[in-house]
Amino acid sequence: MFLKDRKTGDLVRILDLNGLFDPLQECVTGRDQAGEEEQDPLPYAKEQLVFPSDEPLPRCWMHVNYRQASTVAPSADRTP
Repeated sequence: MFLKDRKTGDLVRILDLNGLFDPLQECVTGRDQAGEEEQDPLPYAKEQLVFPSDEPLPRCWMHVNYRQASTVAPSADRTP
């Protein structure tokens, strides 16, 4: 799977998909795709990775308590 490094804009081939999907891991191993030769594997913080379309990674890949919203959405007014 390819993701993009927010800082450089380079594509990164993710080598550890299980680590990517595990919300307990903050870093994943990947190879930067810049240049003609394949680069050495490096750890990448999930926070610095996005999809190539610039969409953020899913919350369930990043946060253990992803079901708990950081802000509570207002409920619709219910008049009896």
